[in-house]
Amino acid sequence: MEPTLALPLLIGLIALALAFDFLNGLHDAANSIATVVSTRLLTPVAAVGFAAFFNFAAYFLSLAFPSLHKVAETIGKGIIDQNLVTPGVVFGALVGAMFWNIVTWVKGIPSSSSHALVGGIVGAGVAHAGMEGIIWTGLNKTLIAIVLSPTLGMIISMLIMLVSSWAMRGASARRAESGFKSLHLLSSATYSISHGLNDAQKTMGVISVLLYSTGYLHGEFHVPHWVAISCYIAIGLGTMSGGWKIIQTMGTRITKLSHHQGFSASAGGSIMVFAASWLGIPVSTTHTITGCVIGAGAAKRASAVRWGIAGNLLVAWFLTVPASALVGAAFYMLTRLF
Repeated sequence: MEPTLALPLLIGLIALALAFDFLNGLHDAANSIATVVSTRLLTPVAAVGFAAFFNFAAYFLSLAFPSLHKVAETIGKGIIDQNLVTPGVVFGALVGAMFWNIVTWVKGIPSSSSHALVGGIVGAGVAHAGMEGIIWTGLNKTLIAIVLSPTLGMIISMLIMLVSSWAMRGASARRAESGFKSLHLLSSATYSISHGLNDAQKTMGVISVLLYSTGYLHGEFHVPHWVAISCYIAIGLGTMSGGWKIIQTMGTRITKLSHHQGFSASAGGSIMVFAASWLGIPVSTTHTITGCVIGAGAAKRASAVRWGIAGNLLVAWFLTVPASALVGAAFYMLTRLF
């Protein structure tokens, strides 16, 4: 198949995809560092550098375990039929996702970059090919994860709180606090790796399906090595830039965290996101860690959680897919004018 898109336009769309990946890291920096910042385990500057390092470290994990690239395949060919994807669809999807990310970033709302991208893909894809272009199995498991990921994350974090409290029952308060500080840092690093692994793959899938649909990627659908490393670098740089309003919401406004709770939240989130990557589900790391923070707070006492703020976040989550889909469809239609 001969290339069907001029090289300068291809480069421009790839640059736009990497800009989304950078914004994803910027928007989602709070996912893995909010707990270590709010508990003053690390300074904000050290925390973003810490998270960025482990975001990029996920690249080496993906090399060791190629099966963890299932998320890229889901985004690339599991939401919209890969044979129906055009450069206009990719452009509309990316702009729709970036629009919602910027709006929620400015407002300090920890919404999902992942579901914004899925919404953008669905909106632009339906505008191009109609409802028959949707692959419902891939879309349904992504939509189900909107509910399941924070719910299961909350339950797992509560269980970790209970089990770790029992394990430390004979330790002095000082010894327990020291132990949980170390575990908190370790679990935060693990969550940063899981975040980089799951989220970088979403942009990898977009770039790969663009290359495939325009004749630049030959043979079976796959993620080229240069695409993978570019995406991990972009998300790492975005994370290093930080997202301070969202960090404040995640780390202090939902509930006040101890090192014990921070460890439980990050550990619960890591379990959920690694499992999602293994299953090929583009789960929201933001939704997951928010559920985990709520679970860790509620395990201490239900009144420790500011449920009103949690409710406002829930509304934003359910608006993410339709809002980004509408913007994605609108920008796809604009491409039809040229």
